[in-house]
Amino acid sequence: MSYEQELDATFQALADPTRRAILARLASGEASVTELAEPFAMSQPAISKHLKVLERAGLIRRGRDAQRRPCRIEAKPLEAANMWIERYRELWEANFGRLDSLLEEMKTEKKD
Repeated sequence: MSYEQELDATFQALADPTRRAILARLASGEASVTELAEPFAMSQPAISKHLKVLERAGLIRRGRDAQRRPCRIEAKPLEAANMWIERYRELWEANFGRLDSLLEEMKTEKKD
């Protein structure tokens, strides 16, 4: 998968609030499908569909521990998404810096 495809898959997976909540839970440690389904008013198969989307995007990995299938978060795709977003944050900060300068200039002119 290309960088752009990976980024698309990451953002598509993150677009759903349930999947974001699952990732937030996994950020504190691995959990089984049953444990991940507990806070949601949906069936275990529905949660499994969300997990498949996250897994295809590379955001989680599923293991096998006897009968238990623990899931854990994978940070690499999130790092790539963060780097992409970071470029735009820098752009906005530069814009806000110019706006701050303009406002200071206008305040100074108003005092005169």
